[in-house]
Amino acid sequence: MHIARPEDVPGAFQSAWNAHDMAAFGALFHGNATFVNRFATYVRGVDAIVALHRGIHETIYKDSTLENELIEVDQIADGVAIVHFWSRLTTGISHPAGPHQVDTLILAVVTQSHSAWRIQAVENVTLTNPRTGDVVLRV
Repeated sequence: MHIARPEDVPGAFQSAWNAHDMAAFGALFHGNATFVNRFATYVRGVDAIVALHRGIHETIYKDSTLENELIEVDQIADGVAIVHFWSRLTTGISHPAGPHQVDTLILAVVTQSHSAWRIQAVENVTLTNPRTGDVVLRV
């Protein structure tokens, strides 16, 4: 998967997720990238990132979809940008809790190599009420 511009990252992430294509998902990342999921699990390396997601895409998220929305891109140096985007996960009947939605905020550090952009680091944060822990959906 070729990412021509940093602002294309949310769409590429969404496309790979919605296809449940772990090869396409892994191609979004540099080989030594890091990923922090919404449960604060930290992994390093594209193989570990794919392994973290493969099992859920074969089970509880096999009928899930993502809808991502770009917030902003900050170009911090030549070939380096920070991308923030909203992500709404909609689960299907495969999830033990049944169909529901979860909103997260994703921060991705992306770098350019050979005219393509890839993700170097991702942190995915669930939107929750800090007083109750209840999940909050964006309007």
